[in-house]
Amino acid sequence: MRSRLRQLHLLFCALRYGIRLIWLAAPEHHKLHWIVSLASRMREDERLATHLSSALPRLAPLAGAFAQTLATRPELAATTLHDAIDAVEHFEDPLTPQQLDAALHAALGKPPQTLFSWIDPTPCQNGWCEQTHVARLALPASGHQMVTVRVLRAKQVQEVDDDAALLCTVARWLERFSGAARKLGLRALAQTLREDLQRRFDLRAQAANLSQTGHHLANDARVVVPDVIWDFCTAQTLTVEHIDTVRVTDIAGLAEHHINVTRVAAHLIEVITQQAFEHGFFHAAFDAGRVAVSVEPQTRGRLVFASAALMTSLSSPEREFFVHGATALFEQDYARLAALHHVAGHVPAHARTEQIEAELRTRSEAHFASDTSTRSASAVLHHLLHSVQPFGGEVSPRLAAAQRAFGNAEALARTIHPGVDAWGIASATLADIARRDLGPQGWIKRLSQELPHLAQIAPRVPQLIYHFMQHHTRTAHGPGAAQAQAAVLEALHREHRRTRALLIACAVSGVLVGVAATVFAAVPINQANREGAPHAVHSQPAGPVQS
Repeated sequence: MRSRLRQLHLLFCALRYGIRLIWLAAPEHHKLHWIVSLASRMREDERLATHLSSALPRLAPLAGAFAQTLATRPELAATTLHDAIDAVEHFEDPLTPQQLDAALHAALGKPPQTLFSWIDPTPCQNGWCEQTHVARLALPASGHQMVTVRVLRAKQVQEVDDDAALLCTVARWLERFSGAARKLGLRALAQTLREDLQRRFDLRAQAANLSQTGHHLANDARVVVPDVIWDFCTAQTLTVEHIDTVRVTDIAGLAEHHINVTRVAAHLIEVITQQAFEHGFFHAAFDAGRVAVSVEPQTRGRLVFASAALMTSLSSPEREFFVHGATALFEQDYARLAALHHVAGHVPAHARTEQIEAELRTRSEAHFASDTSTRSASAVLHHLLHSVQPFGGEVSPRLAAAQRAFGNAEALARTIHPGVDAWGIASATLADIARRDLGPQGWIKRLSQELPHLAQIAPRVPQLIYHFMQHHTRTAHGPGAAQAQAAVLEALHREHRRTRALLIACAVSGVLVGVAATVFAAVPINQANREGAPHAVHSQPAGPVQS
């Protein structure tokens, strides 16, 4: 309802102050010619375009940043909206201390002075729709007292949702009048972007994502994930353990704290690869702002994942395809990779395996011919997924997001340390995951997953065989075949009766053995009682003799 009212308000303003003003400004007898000439001059005037570009972020910050980035890189339509939000963070001033107290009071239901002994009024991170403060709890919670509190700005979040709703409306109208828009699925794309925005500002979901990430990486000495303080997490606040960090791109800060940048770059590629393709739960919009490096004495040099706004997961078949497909690609085994594409259903059934193999070879061999230090693992893995497009195939968007996250991690690692061997680290990490997946640990994991299903299916095997044979007898043709199948069915009935009789006999025998054991065990006890009875009588003291 709010979005619809906003659309009507925008239409009303456009009609009242835009078209009406231009119409009144036009000459009396040459209005149409004057309006056409004005539009032509506006299009050719560079100064007007500059003024409009500077005014657009103020009028619609989200739409302006989104359009500017999308014009230069249209392939990033699915992730640019989040970059647009990060790009307009300087348009808003942080909340004043009074506004911050009011926001915390409304979110937590209590005055902040009763919950926090100290709150830094200057945010350590200021965004367009949220800001983050360091605080000290009045009483320790979950073993922590220094915390980081992220607070949402309700007004800006509502503006973002209104812009996204307006984008959905425009996409819906475009699909009504344009066949190209319907072919591209603009309405579905706009709705997906709106849902991603709602996830970005869902702090409860972020807390859950951060908690699960900490569970996956709890025993990893390369990473530290802040603990979530659930007592102070609401729809408008996210409170986590505070860790002193420096940005992963702050080379001077890393050197000041004596942190090995080579190790940090290698760990970045390894952890992101394992997070996506071993745990199957990763950052869908990974960039430098999502990771930092700890400078605390206990965890110095570890990567810190404190943001879990946009997380997605891979299913087991998707994860297994990427791991084994990447291993085959690094080994230049294009035939096995083409077969994996067919098994995964990424290409139509009529697509020939040798053609997919040739396409993979054409795309990938140039990368293997280059020097190892200049090879890009993300570029090769991009061909792993997108080489099926010439055959009318496609991979799932989650796999594409995982490959894009790996590419961002590789680019970030090269920014930190240009000489990092990203190719060798990626191939070794994926090969290790594949080795564990096919080894005893992988077999035990699969067996543990299948045991609950086997426990339900095994008792039904005789009944399933019976129904199969009965159905096969009914559908068979020919007198000879019917007699043979009837004989087999009769033998199956006979064996079923024998098995049932044997089970009943075993049950009766078990009952008889139990009864006999109980009876024979009771006989020595009774004999012992009878033998001990006289001694009990003689042991009683003699009473006085009555006359």
